[in-house]
Amino acid sequence: MTAHSELKLYIDGEWIGAGKRRVHRVVNPATGGALGDLPLVDATDLDRALHAADRAFRQWKRSTTEERARVLKGAAQLIRQRVDHIARVATLEEGKTLTETRLEALVTANLFEFYAEECRRTYGRVLVRPTGTRSLVVKEPVGPVAAFAPWNFPIGNPGRKLGAPVAAGCSVILKPAEEAPASAIEVVRALVDAGLPAGVVQLVFGVPDEVSRHLLASPIIRKLSFTGSTAVGKHLLALAASTVKRTTMELGGHAPVIVFDDADLTRTVELLAASKCRNAGQVCVSPTRFYVQQGIYERFAAAFTERLRKVNVGDGLVETTQMGPMANPRRPAAMERLIADAVACGSKLRTGGERQGKEGFFWQPTVLADVPASARIMSEEPFGPVAVLTPFSTFEEAVEHANRLPYGLAAYAFTESAKRAMLIGDAIEAGMVGINTVGMAAADSPFGGVKESGHGAEDGPEGLDACLVTKAIHQA
Repeated sequence: MTAHSELKLYIDGEWIGAGKRRVHRVVNPATGGALGDLPLVDATDLDRALHAADRAFRQWKRSTTEERARVLKGAAQLIRQRVDHIARVATLEEGKTLTETRLEALVTANLFEFYAEECRRTYGRVLVRPTGTRSLVVKEPVGPVAAFAPWNFPIGNPGRKLGAPVAAGCSVILKPAEEAPASAIEVVRALVDAGLPAGVVQLVFGVPDEVSRHLLASPIIRKLSFTGSTAVGKHLLALAASTVKRTTMELGGHAPVIVFDDADLTRTVELLAASKCRNAGQVCVSPTRFYVQQGIYERFAAAFTERLRKVNVGDGLVETTQMGPMANPRRPAAMERLIADAVACGSKLRTGGERQGKEGFFWQPTVLADVPASARIMSEEPFGPVAVLTPFSTFEEAVEHANRLPYGLAAYAFTESAKRAMLIGDAIEAGMVGINTVGMAAADSPFGGVKESGHGAEDGPEGLDACLVTKAIHQA
């Protein structure tokens, strides 16, 4: 039996097969062939998940930090032991390379281990009061969480949605993406095998609008955690508002990259090329809008184009592959539309711009140069392996370009000037800024955006705090 022949729901401690339920066909993006059929929940399943989450929360919130840490550390150990299996499962259904999925699994294990320790530090405080009276400020778990995770990080996104709530003492109903379900199943299986009590985590798959409306209408759910597009995020925020649920929203981005003329050109090109092709550009913090200072613009464009031409595109299961396919047929279609529009607006296609091969959803790494602001791709996130380049002259012009859009998730800048690095870090409107680095995520660092890229954060102490509520207790 393979992971994809055993696709199941997990509700109230029970793994549940398709039975008479509707199913979703899961495909391999490298071939377009079927991997398996995923059962989809109905209203009865969701009601059962809600009741289980409600019951389990009342018990789990009273668990000790030692109990929570034991489960999370145990799950981390199991993920490390199973890393090759989990990586292969994720590559089969999402497409990214085995190198990437192995790393994603290990990062998830690290995150669980971080929260196993961090849950011991949910400190409150004692306020200064006259003798005979006392005022305390304490933190408590917010309650059952409805969590929605996208397909682009099929191991890491479920891990993010589960680590902090479980550590905080919450129960979770997790709905990952139907395109890549087996990876999420493996993450939940690690928690279950590590001793997580029944009902603390439910794993459901279904028609997204049906599931979100059902869960968010319930008073049992106290918090919404969502990673995905800004448009869907706004819709879910409206649903959550009817019962005033707490929310953490990690929404769309369109990351600007500012390359100043004093940047280390060789190192900058190498870092950005690798980051641009990571997961075929299907990363919310992927560098996309490249603003390059005029003095080095042509040299950068030539070097970057040459570097992307050398990327080995192929099946992610092949160890020599450097970039796998896009995850679903929607992505190449979107790339075709945006690139055609950019060329029509006067952009120069330096390399790529086409599908690759006759099977699967492969796309050539693409560079568009001299892209005008009027091109759709300068305002709409392509979510694919395309870099759009345009020159700038002054610091102020670069900042204006970078902050032009309503998004503010991630941004990058490259310079050898310490003063300029400090100034650009302050001037950029983004939740995360990388200066001479493309590294954005770490277990101990908050991950989230500003403006229409969302609010709140995952990872770090901030991710745990987002699953807690504050209570003041005054006693006389």
